[in-house]
Amino acid sequence: MANDNLPDFISALLQAQQTSCPADTVRLVQTHISFVLLAGDHVYKFKKPVDFGFLNFSTLEKRQHCCEQELLLNRRLCPDIYLDLVKVTRDGDSYDLNGGGEVIEYGVKMVRMPEEKMMGNLIQAGKLDQVHIDTIVDKLTPFYQQADRTLEIDGYGTAESVAVNVLENFEQTKVFINNGAVSQEQFDKISSWAKEFLTREDLFNRRIKEGNIRDCHGDLYSANICLADKVHIYDCIEFNQRFRYCDVSADVAFLAMDLDFHGLDKLSDYFITRFCAASGDESLKVMLNFYKCYRAYVRGKIGLFTAGDEAVDPAVREACRNAAAKYFTLAMRYATRS
Repeated sequence: MANDNLPDFISALLQAQQTSCPADTVRLVQTHISFVLLAGDHVYKFKKPVDFGFLNFSTLEKRQHCCEQELLLNRRLCPDIYLDLVKVTRDGDSYDLNGGGEVIEYGVKMVRMPEEKMMGNLIQAGKLDQVHIDTIVDKLTPFYQQADRTLEIDGYGTAESVAVNVLENFEQTKVFINNGAVSQEQFDKISSWAKEFLTREDLFNRRIKEGNIRDCHGDLYSANICLADKVHIYDCIEFNQRFRYCDVSADVAFLAMDLDFHGLDKLSDYFITRFCAASGDESLKVMLNFYKCYRAYVRGKIGLFTAGDEAVDPAVREACRNAAAKYFTLAMRYATRS
């Protein structure tokens, strides 16, 4: 069924036989910020022209720059997956990839990974185990050790800098209170608890002094991990340095929270135990609950953003609302944990 809310070029690329998109069929997956086309052995990812303040894809130039950054940054963890920058061209009423007409959009071309090996699908199938967690830890430990650390990056680990991200979430979700996903009680409890934790500047300063603020991934959870012949960790944050320049504990807390979200608390604890042992970073545990709460709240917020996008299928919007409610419940759990 046609979707009138889709951009013309996306509708055209979905008609695989009408373009040079090398696939018999093309399937569309949407997030709050991207159109993702699954086409044969490849994936084509295009950024939506949105401006959320913390993220600005509102102009073609900004989208081109972020596509280029996406390629550069993601090649740190999976260089064989991120292939090239692609151009969407228009000639009259016809659209194509890397054609000879006017360039009207940019995207990223990637190798399509096996869906049955996606971490989220392994979780759903009940097949995720400690061996998988070990391989993830083995991939992440040297990544963080080698990740950039500068005085500028250190600055993003202060309580004041972290507060910018945390408090922004609360500002952006006020409008959604009592809409069925987040209640006033949850909002008040989580926000007050987070603000109180942010007053403990000594904890944040200790993490900086120990060298734990790095150029991280920024979006480390099961949707961005494939456990195939080797571990592929992809789709890092490219659009805003303040979400990627962060405490390593904020990064690993995201994946730990995600495992909690899927009811895998024991694997979540195992992941943290293994990571701390492999990295020698025991002080991470002091920050863990705070960053788990932060990450759960972010996922709830994103679910609400996606549910509010008219271009998204109604069934997906409803699923996103339901997931958001579950994330806010989880954030409340962290905020009320002694």
